Amino acid sequence: QVQLVESGGGLAQPGGSLRLSCAASVSSFSVAVMAWYRQVPGKERDLVATITPGGSTNYADSVKGRFTISRNNAKNTVYLQMNSLKPDDTAVYYCNLGGFRFGFWGQGTQVTVSS
Repeated sequence: QVQLVESGGGLAQPGGSLRLSCAASVSSFSVAVMAWYRQVPGKERDLVATITPGGSTNYADSVKGRFTISRNNAKNTVYLQMNSLKPDDTAVYYCNLGGFRFGFWGQGTQVTVSS
């Protein structure tokens, strides 16, 4: 059974930073595409960033230059470093392994950006 456990969410001021972590209990982590999504109430879950097994990354336009996705295959963990946070970044952030339709999801971690 695949388990993804996110941590690191919380309250940040505009312009501040947070670092999210997602620990995966799966033996195939090193060959899996990992992603971060986010969702606000009443809206669809949107892709934030992806990282391939080889380390290639892709970002939503809204976070380019501010967020960085990375992974540590030895620790089965994927990270999302979020800098220059804006109130519009407020959402529940979800870790994903294996794709939106058929992949696995964490329980989500709340990120709130407010002064």
